[in-house]
Amino acid sequence: MKKLVEYHISRLKDKNPAIRLVAIQELELLADMESLEVLQDVFNNDPDEEVRRVAQQAGRTIFLKHRANTESESS
Repeated sequence: MKKLVEYHISRLKDKNPAIRLVAIQELELLADMESLEVLQDVFNNDPDEEVRRVAQQAGRTIFLKHRANTESESS
């Protein structure tokens, strides 16, 4: 799965915003915690408003998913 995450992270540098959006959606589905820092960078720096919004949403989804998993494991 690591190579898949790295592939989608590399696609976040594509010039086409549509490709960046798809990459963000795929990272959200994979829900890898290492994606959070990259998604935050996209949110802070991407020139496209929609890409920034989707990156923020994906980061929130990944964070909440992992927090829920951590809470369920500790109970």
